[in-house]
Amino acid sequence: MITRDIPLDSMQATGALGQRLSEALQVGDALLLSGDLGAGKTELARAVIRARAGQPIDVPSPTFNLVIPYEFRDLLITHFDLYRLEGADDVMELGFLDALDDGSVIVEWPDRLGDLTPSEALRIELTAVSDRRQARVSGPAAIVERFLGA
Repeated sequence: MITRDIPLDSMQATGALGQRLSEALQVGDALLLSGDLGAGKTELARAVIRARAGQPIDVPSPTFNLVIPYEFRDLLITHFDLYRLEGADDVMELGFLDALDDGSVIVEWPDRLGDLTPSEALRIELTAVSDRRQARVSGPAAIVERFLGA
């Protein structure tokens, strides 16, 4: 496991990180976004999805829907918000494993995944202190390097 810290001092910085993640995203990838309420999880997910779309499409928060799929020409990205769930049994009912087999997933509140947490996931912990945000990116070295470069 390796870890990299990325400052997110602006919406442009969040967009740039979303672009980098989107370019490397492929079938079977899981981006696990954690952090307090308001830390920027949904905003980063939006940046990834919009970058893949190549245009500013509508990307609502899946807080109430729990799961929203985005089908692109080359990849299905499924955005999960697990905040209101109890645990892995609830996640199974949402089709998490199928979404991971069929495309890639972006998961907010990944602690609800329990045993379903993919071992090869890219974990991104977002923190907000005053007007500064940071992304702490971690995962297996090969995964982090594929998404962020050497």
